[in-house]
Amino acid sequence: MHENVRKIVKNGRGSYYINIPKEVFKDLRWKERQRVVVEKRGKTIIVRDWKKK
Repeated sequence: MHENVRKIVKNGRGSYYINIPKEVFKDLRWKERQRVVVEKRGKTIIVRDWKKK
């Protein structure tokens, strides 16, 4: 139940990050250094694959 609970961490440059569970990363077939789009909708954050147009 709590396996997907993550902490928000601040790096030295003032940005924040959250680690994505390895299983989710593999299920989405994402790769290291892949580009993604981060959108804010209300109080929800959506991270999706970036597609070149």
